[in-house]
Amino acid sequence: MSRYTVNKALWDIDLTDANLEAFKADPAGFLDDFEASAHDPRPPYPRGGSLTEDERRAIETLDFGALYAMGVNPFLLWQFARSVAVPDRMTIDDLIASFREQTEPHGSPDFAT
Repeated sequence: MSRYTVNKALWDIDLTDANLEAFKADPAGFLDDFEASAHDPRPPYPRGGSLTEDERRAIETLDFGALYAMGVNPFLLWQFARSVAVPDRMTIDDLIASFREQTEPHGSPDFAT
């Protein structure tokens, strides 16, 4: 597992409106492109990277609890959660409750990179 790569994926998803819409439309396709870009020699470096099956599944299924337990940067995780869930899937109040419910059982993971 690479916390950096997971953090980078969440950053890239929320980097532009086009990226966010592409992820919402096809999470697996977006992550395929993200991973393939690791082999692109053009700047900016580093680009993309390899995700484990668990990392991909957690990102694709919006499993905020699993991502939190992996030690994903909590600020990036919250921004990702807000961007992908509100308002398409739920209200901000519902997201706060769901996010809390999913992350609290994991206590305070090691967020060091």
